[in-house]
Order: sequence, then C-alpha cells, then structure tokens
Amino acid sequence: MTDLTKLTAAELAQRLTAGETTSVEATQAHLDRITAVDGAVHAYLTVDAEGALQQAEAADAARAAGETTSPLAGVPIAVKDNLVTRGLETTAGSRILEGWQPPYDAHVIERLRAAGMPILGKTNMDEFAMGSSTETSGFGATNNPWGLDRIPGGSGGGSAAAVAAFEAPIALGTDTGGSVRQPASVTGTVGVKPTYGGVSRYGAIAMASSLDQIGPAARTVLDAALLHDVIGGHDVRDQTSMTHDWPSFASAAQAGLESDAVAGLRVGVPRQLAEGEGFEAGVRERFQEALDVLTARGATITWIDLDTLDYAVAAYYLLMPAEVSSNLARYDSVRYGLRVTPEGANVEQVMSATRAAGFGDEAKRRILLGTYALSSGYYDAYYGSAQKVRTLVQGDFDRAFGEVDVLVAPTSPTVAWKLGERLDDPTAMYVADITTIPANLAGIPALSLPMGLSEGLPVGFQLMAPAREDARLYQVGAALEAALNEQWGSPLYAQAPELKEA
Repeated sequence: MTDLTKLTAAELAQRLTAGETTSVEATQAHLDRITAVDGAVHAYLTVDAEGALQQAEAADAARAAGETTSPLAGVPIAVKDNLVTRGLETTAGSRILEGWQPPYDAHVIERLRAAGMPILGKTNMDEFAMGSSTETSGFGATNNPWGLDRIPGGSGGGSAAAVAAFEAPIALGTDTGGSVRQPASVTGTVGVKPTYGGVSRYGAIAMASSLDQIGPAARTVLDAALLHDVIGGHDVRDQTSMTHDWPSFASAAQAGLESDAVAGLRVGVPRQLAEGEGFEAGVRERFQEALDVLTARGATITWIDLDTLDYAVAAYYLLMPAEVSSNLARYDSVRYGLRVTPEGANVEQVMSATRAAGFGDEAKRRILLGTYALSSGYYDAYYGSAQKVRTLVQGDFDRAFGEVDVLVAPTSPTVAWKLGERLDDPTAMYVADITTIPANLAGIPALSLPMGLSEGLPVGFQLMAPAREDARLYQVGAALEAALNEQWGSPLYAQAPELKEA
C-alpha cells in the first residue's frame, strides 16, 4: 500500500475522490508519522489527534452523502501557532500565552473547517513571529529535516518542517518579512505570501499589522494554489481585506504545465536582490541555472536596478518593531495569558514582572527598539523616515512592473545555517531576510519554490508579481517547477534524507 504521507495534497485529494482511501486513514497516517519523527524535528507545539480524527470522520461522512465542498476536503493540514483555533491552545510561540485557548476561530481556520480539512495541530514558530530560524520560540527550537543540526528558517519553521518531514501534506503560515518563503527555501518546500489583503488576517495574532499576511506552505506549487483557493477572499471583519474578484489559483498552476506557459515572459532580476556580499556561491549557481531553464522555455531575462532596495532592510527593522511595540502592549497580565504576581505588588509591578518573565530576549529587543522609534523627538527621524523609504520602495516596484511581468531573486542568500550559529548576532539574523522583506514593504505577492541543492541543502527561487496578480506567480512557478523536476528526474522533496523513526 502507498505511504499516504508521501503523497502531495493534490494526489491525496484524488485518492479521496476516487474512494481509494478515507480521510480517517490519511489523517491517522500523518498522526502516526508525527509520533514517529517529531521527537527529532519538533515541528509541532500541539497535536490534536482526537479533534483531527473527528474532523476526518465528518469529512468522510460528508463525502459519502455527496456534500463535498472543496477539492481538498478530507486532506489534513498543520497550522502555525499564531492563528487562533477555538478551544485549542494557541501560544504564538510565547510563554506569555502558554495555556491560552481562544474562544473563536481565525477566518482562515473557519475556511479550513468549511472545506472539511482536519487540523492535525499547531506548529512551532519564533516567538510572535520574531525571528528567521524558529530558535526564539519559548518552547524550544525546530530542527530542519534536511539536517537536524540546521535551522528550518523562521518564523514559520514549524510549518515548513512539518511539510518537509511528511508530517503534514500542507500547512498554513504567516509572512511578515519572509516567514513563509524563507523557511520554504531552506527546507526544500513551497511557500507563498499573497497580495496584502488577499487573505483575511482576522484571528492572526498580530506582529506588524501593515506587513503580516497569511499564506500556504506546501511541497508543490499546485498544492499551495489549492490551499490559497480555500483561504483567500474577502472578510468584512478585516478592514484591509480586499473585495477583489480572485481567479482560481489552482487553474493558474495547471496552466503552467502547458508547453508555452512562459514563452514571451519578461523576467526582471533586481541586482540588489541577487548580487553583493552574503550570497553564497552555490546559491548563485542554482539561481543562474533556474534562469537558464526559463530562458530555454522562451522567457526573456533582464537585469535591473532598484536602488531603494538598498534601504529596505533598514526601513523594515524600524517599521516592524514600531508596530510590534504597539501590538504587544496588550499582553499586560490583566486580560488573558500569563500573570506573575510578586507579593504586595501593584498592577504596574505585576505587569512589569509578567512581561519580563513571559517575553523572550528577541521580543524584548524589538519592543524596546520600536518604542524608541516611536518616542517623542525620534518619531520623525526614524519611523517617519522609514515610512518614506517604504513609499519609495513601492514606487520602484511599480516602475519595474511597467517593464517586466515578474521579478525574481534567490529566496535566501544562504542555505540553512547551524542551530545556535547566529543567535548571538541579531544583525546577521536580520540580513537573512534581505531578499524577502521588499515584497512585504510593497504589499505584492511572492512565491518561493525549490531550485536545487547547495552543499546538500535546499535553496529557493523567489518569484514576485504586481499586487493582485497572484495567479501569475502560480502559473510561472508551476512551469519552472515542472521543468526543474524533469531535469532532476524527481521532485526535490523526494531526495530528502530519511528520518530515523522512534
């Protein structure tokens, strides 16, 4: 019998539709896989075996009654732990929320439930999504399935690792500065940041509200597109939610399999995102090979300069902490979450003791930086100036998309580094997001897919498109993925090392 955990979400959906397996069997297979390997990977913070099997039974019953409402009905999924789930512990990777069970579901969770997708559990993450390695989690680091002594990226390393380790066929993450795409790059998976406002953020625990976006983590471009179809669309509870009439992203991915899918495509390569210090030789080589594949299929490659991108990382690390300072002020020991009560303390002392005990070093660092940037006398010099840079970055992207159809770059300048290697160097950690941050500042969609191995570890290829043109990413991404798989003889995830089972 085929190992159900090795199937893509699309393949598993086909088996379910054909009656060759059931959602209960598929869900149980993934729960068994979690039991066997997650002790080594630590992708999950919470596994909801009972709830997932109940949801699987409901999906099977609905299918038997002819009530299937989604192509992914019955396909189990993992969810990043900053997406609130009613009655299921949600911590955002922080001790300050340990034990909290939300009284409501996030919009995307409602969509998953309506689509009949069993939720396997909640995945590990950097605390409040602050990090590039999933090492700042209050509950311990996640390990990369391609090398257990390596980071799985961040902040959504748990979701990417779960998919890469075959502990889930598909997952949800959030992307503030690359937190879906960078983990995809270093784990050999696919990650997508939709257009800002294309997926409702209602129920996503906020880090930086003007930058956060929920997106799919998957093993293939088609799987990501199928999940995007489920979670996308307007939500009246999110004031930034777009009323745009979105096309089928799965259809766009399938169109990418046509022989002429990228013929005539104008591809722009920003020098600021593909050259310079910090880009490893192996990453450059795989990137050029991917460009050659696109060229061979009729695309035109143009190298361009987007000068404002030189300042994007600096602007991001002022804007993001400022919003962090505001958003994390709500964790005050009064309403919910952790409360530390020193003897004889007043409310201010309780608040101070709670925040000191509940937040980790990185969260404290960003709160302090953001508070400073917003303080009287410094607001215009720092936060105000960073907002001006953001506007210039958006203008640069708009001009570039007047000349090219997509922009491309390596998703990350390096392969996964070793656990602990950059923990004492925050600046080195921040620079890991140099190629992903600009898309968040501009609010445009971006997709990362595997482009090969360097030093035996995965590296990712990033596609960016104009706002609301997410479908273009799926078509081009699926075309490049198919061409590379043909060249390699198998998908990259099939080359992942076997994990020792408990």
